[in-house]
Amino acid sequence: MYSNSEVHLILGGARSGKSRLAQQRAEHWLQSNNASGLTYVATATAGDEEMRSRIAQHQSERDQRWQTIEEPIALAEALIAAPHTHCILVDCLTLWLSNCIHQGVWERERNALLQCIELKRSNPNNGATPWIFVSNEVGSGIVPLGQLSREFVDAAGWLHQALAERADSVTLAIAGLPLTVK
Repeated sequence: MYSNSEVHLILGGARSGKSRLAQQRAEHWLQSNNASGLTYVATATAGDEEMRSRIAQHQSERDQRWQTIEEPIALAEALIAAPHTHCILVDCLTLWLSNCIHQGVWERERNALLQCIELKRSNPNNGATPWIFVSNEVGSGIVPLGQLSREFVDAAGWLHQALAERADSVTLAIAGLPLTVK
């Protein structure tokens, strides 16, 4: 399904099945390549009980093959530090975007991520396994009324465009079904 050194983007709305699809594809890659493991880069922070419950649910769906790295801001650094023999799954870019905007470091961290991806693509020795990015497609709804919400939707859309341009594949998850976009 996925080849080594590739970058994949999986988009979808809330509860569209995008995280499950990404995990299934990573696990399929592991089995098909007899590889050493999987790394899950979690960007969520547990600010309230409901979010803690969501995080716990995601954790319960991963078995011992998964190593977890929790990184809400420095995503590029986490990708560089992750085992280069593992398929890397990043979930989720829109939570990461929100964290970065809140900390006032969005442009710096976005640029670092895009540079990290360019480095991976130009030098396979820097990442000989697939990277799978999961993100919420938030641009299909109405234009938000508040400035911060509009800035968030714009930033997510621009990030998705930049990643889609660099990605080997782009999949849109709808009602648990994958739609190949690229």
